[in-house]
Amino acid sequence: MPEATRIDWIGVDWGTTNLRAWAVRGSEVVATASAPVGMASLTRDAFEPALLNVIDEWLAGSDTAPLPVIACGMVGARQGWQEAPYVTVPSPPLVRDAMIPATCKDSRITVTIIHGLSQANPADVMRGEETQIAGLLAMDPDFEGLACLPGTHNKWAFIRGGEIERFRTFMTGELFDIIARQSVLHHALGDASAFDDDAFDAAVLQAAADPAALSAALFSIRAASLLEGIAPDVARARLSGLLIGLEIAALGDEVRTARPAIVGSHTLSSLYERAIRLNGGDAQRLDGDGLARAGLQMAHDLMIVEKTN
Repeated sequence: MPEATRIDWIGVDWGTTNLRAWAVRGSEVVATASAPVGMASLTRDAFEPALLNVIDEWLAGSDTAPLPVIACGMVGARQGWQEAPYVTVPSPPLVRDAMIPATCKDSRITVTIIHGLSQANPADVMRGEETQIAGLLAMDPDFEGLACLPGTHNKWAFIRGGEIERFRTFMTGELFDIIARQSVLHHALGDASAFDDDAFDAAVLQAAADPAALSAALFSIRAASLLEGIAPDVARARLSGLLIGLEIAALGDEVRTARPAIVGSHTLSSLYERAIRLNGGDAQRLDGDGLARAGLQMAHDLMIVEKTN
């Protein structure tokens, strides 16, 4: 970024393992940065130094001080920089009064942390996904229906009238990781990075047809490896298909009758889209990073409106 480039504010999506940042002038992104530093690896007093390591060059080249930073995600968790409250659904994805200032030692920045969302019955919480949903509504203010946000803890949000009415979280990504690394199936999966589409499809349909037999279906991956010598890419695809298929089965007709907006990385989003289509539904894929950025812009705009009123 050239010296003395005007930056109006910085948006940050800060998760469990990674930080992504955007330097913004008006509504235009003029620089991006990321680092593998997240809540899981930071103590509370390490958040500010970690952020400064990523954005220090921007601060040196900016003529705006203090520079506003707006952050979403696990940075606002109980183990994060500063705990931000949960807003109970039904609710708009972003509520200005629930955003909190973080304590900063460096006078060059001010940091605002976006709240999370909670649900009483059944008990559920989200942090970070609310900002992506805000981005979805910024892109399509009339959107109503189902949003799928794949990740370690996959979210399905039901949206109507600009509000998140309810949501459900599935630990599919974490279960895959635990089973792949710590269960007997790790012998079958190996370190394969390849993926067998046909094996995935068959496993999705198997889970949909008999979800109660998931545990037996999982062990059959190990048995097939021993008796049939199935390749690790086939075993990995079967595991993924069974777990994602079970999740789709739990949603039933809701996922088939809606046309879910899938918000996330290309790889995961494509798997969820494939599983939905195999179960007779349809879906649209949207860029998760782009919607996170759009949601942070919406949060920034809410703050500006608050200041002018």
